[in-house]
Amino acid sequence: MRLGIFFLAIALYGADVTLMEEIICKVNGDIITRGEMARDKKLLESELRQQGLSGARLNEALNDASKNILREKIDSLLLVQKAKELDIKVDSELNKQMLDIQRSSKIVDPEKFQEYVHQITGAPYEDYKAEIKNQLLRDKVVREEISRKIMFKTDELQKYYDEHKDEFMRQERVFLREIFVSTEGKDAAGIAAADKKAKDLVARARKGERFAEMAQTNSDAPNAAQGGEMPAFQKEDLRAELVTAIWNQSRGFVTDPIKVEKPDGFAIFRVEEHQKAGLAEFEEVQYEVQDKLFRPKMQPALREYMTKLRAVAFLEIKTGYDDTGAAPGKDTAWSDPAQLKPETVSKQEVLARGHKKKLLGLIPIPGTNTTSTGVSSSK
Repeated sequence: MRLGIFFLAIALYGADVTLMEEIICKVNGDIITRGEMARDKKLLESELRQQGLSGARLNEALNDASKNILREKIDSLLLVQKAKELDIKVDSELNKQMLDIQRSSKIVDPEKFQEYVHQITGAPYEDYKAEIKNQLLRDKVVREEISRKIMFKTDELQKYYDEHKDEFMRQERVFLREIFVSTEGKDAAGIAAADKKAKDLVARARKGERFAEMAQTNSDAPNAAQGGEMPAFQKEDLRAELVTAIWNQSRGFVTDPIKVEKPDGFAIFRVEEHQKAGLAEFEEVQYEVQDKLFRPKMQPALREYMTKLRAVAFLEIKTGYDDTGAAPGKDTAWSDPAQLKPETVSKQEVLARGHKKKLLGLIPIPGTNTTSTGVSSSK
């Protein structure tokens, strides 16, 4: 592929427009364009606005975060390239994730589902799927090459727990998942059918079928895509009938269908966890302790790993763009083949070098040496 500037023809507002897309960074065999940088900055601004930032605070946060856009794009490409080098496979995870998305959309027809994805994301289905695959590849490299190497001994975890017990004081809370079968706008027959569906779902759940997957496929609630996951509830947060149904139940308990109103329908709940009040036992929070120790170590370890990948990569960046994760001493200066000038050597210069042999009119080729035998060898 010729690197430098390439042209992308696009349709804009119904007219044929030719957009010149400038390459500003080369990462081994991949590229980053100015247009990609601009799109990422717009997405970043949108995310900051959703967080409630505006005016001077928005501009300050945007300027600060924008400094790392190129770094993150280089990180992303290097991790995907490393995954391919390590021959990491994610096809099964990719298929499962796409199936989960399709289940939550409740669209069975493949073509209609692909069109749905395009409408929701604005990207062609294959591009969307490819980006999910790349994210799975990146995550797997980080887990295999970085996360799994950050380990803690049990006595380290116990020491943190003993010294920070105030962090593990608990209020009594229950964690739930739900499946909601709507009866909104249905006649008597429709309500009866919904009731039967809800009872069938309860029976399947109690036999061991995965509740989260059932919620994705069957629930009419807004949290269906998240497998029916709900926030933690204290006792006073729950309706009286739900307190009666689940408060004294243990993990894994599935309720009978509960008739609810506004919206009208049948709700089924599964107890994911019932957290008791007071100091949690070490065994209960061991993984939480590990996470507290893990987080401060993860970011420095990630940056160290990315620096190593940069050190051995072919990496060129145009003037005016900065990689905030640059490897010390790494030359990333941009070279444009179109700007290279041919070297010329005069007869007088050749004679001045002391060559006594007849050169037969040979002109040295840029980037090569000539030996005394007249054979050119690449540097």
